[in-house]
Amino acid sequence: MDNASKIYVQGVNHIFTARYYSSNLASNGTKEEKPGQVLKYDSNNENVDGQSGKSAISSYWGVAPPRVTKEDGSPWRWNSFRPWETYKADTSIDVTKHHKPTTFMDKFAYWTVQSLKFPTYLFFQRRHMCHAMLLETVAAVPGMVGGMLLHFKSLRRFEHSGGWIKALLEEAENERMHLMTFLELSQPQWYERALVFAVQGVFANAYFVSYVVSPKLAHRIVGYLEEEAVNSYTEFLIDLEKGIVENRPAPAIAIDYWRLPPESTLKDVVTVIRADEAHHRDLNHFASDIQFEGHELKEYPAPLGYH
Repeated sequence: MDNASKIYVQGVNHIFTARYYSSNLASNGTKEEKPGQVLKYDSNNENVDGQSGKSAISSYWGVAPPRVTKEDGSPWRWNSFRPWETYKADTSIDVTKHHKPTTFMDKFAYWTVQSLKFPTYLFFQRRHMCHAMLLETVAAVPGMVGGMLLHFKSLRRFEHSGGWIKALLEEAENERMHLMTFLELSQPQWYERALVFAVQGVFANAYFVSYVVSPKLAHRIVGYLEEEAVNSYTEFLIDLEKGIVENRPAPAIAIDYWRLPPESTLKDVVTVIRADEAHHRDLNHFASDIQFEGHELKEYPAPLGYH
């Protein structure tokens, strides 16, 4: 028998041997984990072993999703955030604050935001839910862009950021959670999705350039954007109180994320989101003030966990 034939026979023997041991293991009720084996996990990250659920790579790699529960022992529903990342919003924050533009750069930032506000209000008018969804798709961009650029700067200069990388990324994630909450209540139309696609692409690149050229201007622009976000949510609340917008029960994701009472309503959700926006307003105006005074962000500790 030539070498090629010997190799072929050995390969066939290996296949039959593997099948034999595999069938024996199955008959004995023993499970063998294999590299890349796909098991099934339900939405609560529980292994349902082939039952209906979402696929997840086996724990062979040591990174299988853990079983997370609430304080009462019930399963945790959400994969995008954990119980220790939830918080109670500080709704006592002053939502009427306004940074009066004094310098040329301040005025440029202020009127840039004002010029963007009017076409938005003209398009959405009193469709608050759709307006909020578009607003959050834009509001989640600056924190990610700023955090990314500060991250690169930290690596490039071999220096700490003073916590500002994490603070800006926290802001971006918080804004994204606002969007995920509104998606539980309403779904955008195809033309609104197209609008988001266009606006996000333009805004992300424009903000990237502005942050590279002048971070203090970029933060000031975001500060004024957040002021307008606070104002728009105030109008949302007014229409909820008047009954123009139905005050529906709060979605489960909002109750868990902001630790709201089970009987909370849409009004409670909008109230805590407005408080978040007010905190983002303060953080970005503060960041801009630091740099206007000739300092770098790293010189002043970032307000981590500032909600």
